[in-house]
Amino acid sequence: MPKSICAPKSQATPINPKRTPRAYSSVFFMLLGLATGIVYFTTAIVGIAVSAGRAFLIVGFPFFLAFIGIARVISLGEGRLLEAMTGERMPRRRPVHPGPAQSLWARIVAMLKDARTWTTLVYFILMLPLGIAYFVAAVVGLFVGIACIVAPIVGILGHFDLTHATIEPAWLATPPVVVAMAFIGVVVLTTFMHVARGIGRLHARVAKRLLVTPG
Repeated sequence: MPKSICAPKSQATPINPKRTPRAYSSVFFMLLGLATGIVYFTTAIVGIAVSAGRAFLIVGFPFFLAFIGIARVISLGEGRLLEAMTGERMPRRRPVHPGPAQSLWARIVAMLKDARTWTTLVYFILMLPLGIAYFVAAVVGLFVGIACIVAPIVGILGHFDLTHATIEPAWLATPPVVVAMAFIGVVVLTTFMHVARGIGRLHARVAKRLLVTPG
């Protein structure tokens, strides 16, 4: 008799911690984006402006090198922050031309030739408009979702005279409308959390290209 062929038992796919939803941390990143955007934009503009203004002075070139060095250090911190908040792996930078120890001047030339030096400045400048957009989107999304969810609670408390807060106009406090508002609030808040997670991942990939991956 032919031997029976048994189908292999299906094995459950292990949960990868790196794929755990990062919605909450992505929302925090969007709210933080306004502050970081202002800091990065100011750093880039002031550094470029002062370096250009002192280009013909003796201290001009050392100041420019110090500014570039500070910008690269900030970019490394930004990469670690994005990795922690979005879960997107941000590889550590590696030298473009690895090899024996180079002189100071050779390292300076290599840094200036590195495309990441200039894309980092582009990233800093872009962070201001992006940070403003992220902050506004986060505030609006959270406010609309939470307001719609809280509305039924306010209506119930107001109906039993447990609070002085009321919903105007009065037809908004009717049970069907209140239930609908609560449902809309849950949908809006849930959708926003998914969108925030997607924005965080997309931003991290753009940042990886500008801050880490050589062009």
